[in-house]
Amino acid sequence: MIELEGVPELIDPVMVAAFEGWNDAGDAASTAVAHLEREWKGEVFAALDAEDYYDFQVNRPTVWMDAGVRKITWPTTRLSVVRVGGEKPRDLVLVRGIEPSMRWRSFCNELLGFAHELGVELVVVLGALLGDTPHTRPVPISGTTSDPDLARRMDLEETKYEGPTGIVGVLQEACTHAGVPAVSLWAAVPHYVSQPPNPKATLALLNRLEDLIDVRIPLGELPEDARAWQVGVDQLAAEDSEVAEYVQTLEEARDTAELPEASGEAIAREFERYLRRRDGGPADGDTGPGTPPYRWEGHGERTRPPKPPKPSGEDDGASGDRPSED
Repeated sequence: MIELEGVPELIDPVMVAAFEGWNDAGDAASTAVAHLEREWKGEVFAALDAEDYYDFQVNRPTVWMDAGVRKITWPTTRLSVVRVGGEKPRDLVLVRGIEPSMRWRSFCNELLGFAHELGVELVVVLGALLGDTPHTRPVPISGTTSDPDLARRMDLEETKYEGPTGIVGVLQEACTHAGVPAVSLWAAVPHYVSQPPNPKATLALLNRLEDLIDVRIPLGELPEDARAWQVGVDQLAAEDSEVAEYVQTLEEARDTAELPEASGEAIAREFERYLRRRDGGPADGDTGPGTPPYRWEGHGERTRPPKPPKPSGEDDGASGDRPSED
């Protein structure tokens, strides 16, 4: 039995989790949860025992000084709670850690024990993968679930992935077997600029999470960081003709495909988010109610009309080095 002292009764709680490692290209997913902790001042109430799940030769502890005293921080997974205010307040249970080295089933069972004790109604796991996607276009976000009913209700894809998986896939499957509704949100990160951070991918994950759980997320400096990131990558690409040509090839592949970002549902989501921010006033880091979400900015205007979609079954160039299994 897990006893949670000092944690109040939660309101419509949702668990949002992300793990550093194989499931976290560009650190986009773990940075998203860290952003939620920082913006809403989350208080850590529990940490899993590092001895149970981590190989310290793979994920080494770090030594630091505190007022002249040496201390050690062990790699682990921590849980915190934040309350989202507004007309319909709700609580988020934030889970942030490192993909465990061992005993994954016990790891998931322990997290599900916390979810059960806290009355969690939905688990959302964030991930990021490397893909053949250009940095100049909106970040592709895929939402998947193993629950057909949940897929229909929340406009998600029912996962059909087969192959190697990470802790994101294992945790989602554990939730399914435990009867806990679970969703995975995946951001595609350009494989040619995979080093962290990637604030544009982090921003896209938070925007999709905002739509999914119907809360307004303060973005802080993320929109400006995303713009600066794209400008920086633009400059680097312009200095290398081969990279610039490759990026153009990826752009053409994206522009000729039937993109989810260009669908009526996606446009409606963007407009609803704009109205939400306008009615509620500018969030931290917003420039004002007249500023549209960043994913509509900074991509430039097309100088030619888009080409027709490729025939069904033809590769659209959007496949990634690491498949989205969830």
